[in-house]
Amino acid sequence: MDLQQGERVAAAPAVVISRPGRRMETVEYYRSLLLFAEAPDCLRAARSLVRSTLTDWGLAELVDDVQLAVSELVGNVVHHAVPDKCLMWPGTHRGIDVVLKRWPQWLFVGVSDEDSNPPTCPAGETFSPDLVNGMAEALLPDHGRGLLIVQSLADALWWVPQEEGGKTVYCRFDLDGELRNWPP
Repeated sequence: MDLQQGERVAAAPAVVISRPGRRMETVEYYRSLLLFAEAPDCLRAARSLVRSTLTDWGLAELVDDVQLAVSELVGNVVHHAVPDKCLMWPGTHRGIDVVLKRWPQWLFVGVSDEDSNPPTCPAGETFSPDLVNGMAEALLPDHGRGLLIVQSLADALWWVPQEEGGKTVYCRFDLDGELRNWPP
């Protein structure tokens, strides 16, 4: 199909929901974005996707938490991911896929990268609390807090290796209170 300048292709409806006594409704439940780790605005683009998607889906109250979670997950890829040899192409950028999926009771966020190494959380205290002289902030690790932040914001956090190489880190936000407002 050849498109002329200015023409657009209309997207097909993602899901059609029918309720007894109501007309059929079209509900979008999936959005994704491919980012490049070397792009200076990749974190801003990921946060923008979250804001626009959650606002469209009637979940504006979750924007701040989900934006922070996505920022941490994408930031981990930017700063730590090294592509598997099978996925390395000289002169290309590292790809990051950000996916948002909504089901009636959950919001799933997935961030995929080209590094098969599992994500790691800090191991915890490396020295005795008695040595910090009442300064609890001295117990915080210098790095690795991003996954702890995501874990504290989301209702679940896990990762899955991809068959062709790389991995996806997922987090889930429960939408129990929003069920009666869905579909938007």
